[in-house]
Amino acid sequence: AVFKDLKGVTWVMSGYAGGHVPNPDYHSVCGGGTGHAEVVQVKFDDAELSYADLLRVFFTIHDPTTKNRQGNDIGHQYRSIILALSDAQTATAKDVMKEVSDAKVWGPAPLVTELEPIQVFYQAEPEHHDYYARNPFTGYCQVVVGPKVAKFRKQFADRVKRG
Repeated sequence: AVFKDLKGVTWVMSGYAGGHVPNPDYHSVCGGGTGHAEVVQVKFDDAELSYADLLRVFFTIHDPTTKNRQGNDIGHQYRSIILALSDAQTATAKDVMKEVSDAKVWGPAPLVTELEPIQVFYQAEPEHHDYYARNPFTGYCQVVVGPKVAKFRKQFADRVKRG
C-alpha cells in the first residue's frame, strides 16, 4: 500500500521470492517450508525516484532489526530481505543499509536485513493484490497496514502521489 502511494512507483505486486520450492502458494509459504519470503516487487521510474530513496522508504515502514519477524508475524517467511536485480542495486542497498545503521533509525539494534540477488519472483494469488485498498477495514489492515501508510504519508509527505 505504501509503495503504491510513492511518487515514481509505476507498479507494485505482492509475491514470494528467496526460496527453494517452485511455484509456491500462500499457504505453503506461510507454513514456512518453502524458504520464500513474502515480498513485493516494485517497478519505478528512476528519473523520478532513486533506488536509494525507494530503500529509505522500505527501511521506515518495517522493522529491519527483528530476525524472521514483523510484528506478530513470526517465521523465516517474514524476514527483512532485499532482492537486488543488479550489482549496482546491491551496492546501493549496502550504502543505504549503512546509512540507516549509522543513523540508528531503529535504535542501537543491528539491521538483520538480508541482501541477495533475485533468482525468481512468484506473484501472489489475486486475493493478495491491492489487499489494503480492497480490505481497509479488516483487523490486519487497521492494526498493521494502516499505521504504516499513515507513517509514510507523514514522514514522506512530499513524495506521496496526489489525486
